[in-house]
Amino acid sequence: MNKIPTFKLNDGTEIPSFGFGVFQIPADGSTYKAVLEALKLGYRHIDTAAAYFNEAEVGKAIKNSGILRNEIWVTSKLWLQDYAYEDAKKAIDTSLNKLGLDYIDLYLIHQLYGKVDEAWKAMEEAKEAGKIRSIGVSNMTPKLWNKWVPKFATMPSVNQVQFNPYFQQRELREIMADAHVTLEAWAPLGQGNHNLFEEPILKAMAEKYGKDVGQIILRFEHQEGVVVFPKSVHEARIKSNKDIFDFELTSDEMDAIRGLDKNGEGMHDPDAPGVEEMLLNAFDIHAND
Repeated sequence: MNKIPTFKLNDGTEIPSFGFGVFQIPADGSTYKAVLEALKLGYRHIDTAAAYFNEAEVGKAIKNSGILRNEIWVTSKLWLQDYAYEDAKKAIDTSLNKLGLDYIDLYLIHQLYGKVDEAWKAMEEAKEAGKIRSIGVSNMTPKLWNKWVPKFATMPSVNQVQFNPYFQQRELREIMADAHVTLEAWAPLGQGNHNLFEEPILKAMAEKYGKDVGQIILRFEHQEGVVVFPKSVHEARIKSNKDIFDFELTSDEMDAIRGLDKNGEGMHDPDAPGVEEMLLNAFDIHAND
């Protein structure tokens, strides 16, 4: 079993470069089963969020895996209902309780609207208290970066955004590189975009290396220094997604995939009018409290 490499964050912690995401996996036992399977197959990085409603099943799987806590990296995220300072402090403790953990390895602000500065202060304090090891942001565009990061006392360690060969976030990555902030990719496989998986250059590389197109995409992203955590509930896919550490793309092949970038054609635009209101009204994460 190939050991998953780590990337060093700007706060000195080592994050597994490859993980398992649980977005949209139901909390009906499906999340528990999928996370337990992923851990058995060698995954050591699990990405969840308060707004995924499945933190408790993630925590249960970790507890029942038999793997030492310090060998598993757990990420969760603060939803924008809870950005006021006191609400954020309470939400951090709620996530810890649902996960059944003494600390969370990485905690992110899920969306950058509202009382972001208050949420960040609460997260900084939780880090100081040992409740969180690293703090970061998610869905932060260059515009949102310039609005918020200059106000932060602590530089984010991570920015989790949409990223795949069709949407390579070049402007954002330049800003992040200057600040030594690591990019994490959600939808690293383009959410199964048919056109992406039919790209001739990707299919040719898959044939050359005896891999599938998804593995070529994930390997490209890994070599770009991007943390990825593809989601699946199927054992064979959970296993094959991770099988990308026994080959390396050449510099010419990397350049060819970089050439697939469509300059900003993403599925989600955090800067678009009305997105903040839409997300705030999407659901009530305290409905079952």
